[in-house]
Amino acid sequence: MVAGRTGGGGGGIGGVVALAAQLWAVALLRPALRGPNPAFMGRWLGGMVIRVLALGLVVGVAATHQRQLGLLPASLGYLGVLLPLLFTETRFLR
Repeated sequence: MVAGRTGGGGGGIGGVVALAAQLWAVALLRPALRGPNPAFMGRWLGGMVIRVLALGLVVGVAATHQRQLGLLPASLGYLGVLLPLLFTETRFLR
C-alpha cells in the first residue's frame, strides 16, 4: 500500500509484482529447507532467478509503456517492497 501511495499506479504495480515474485520464490524454497544442501541451493537460486525475471518484466513493461507506467516509480515500487520482504524472509522460514 505504501508503494502505491507514494509511487502512484506504477509503484503499486511494481509492489504487487514484487510480492508475487517473493511468494513464488518462498513456495519454491520451502520444501527444501530441511533437505540436502545441493537441493536447497538449487531452489534458492531458482528463487533468485524468479525475482530477477520479475524485475526484468517490470522494467521491460515500464520502458515500453512509459505513459501508462512510469519506469522510476515501478522500479522503486518493486525494490521498495522486495527488499524488506527479503530481510524478513529468514524469520518466516525458520
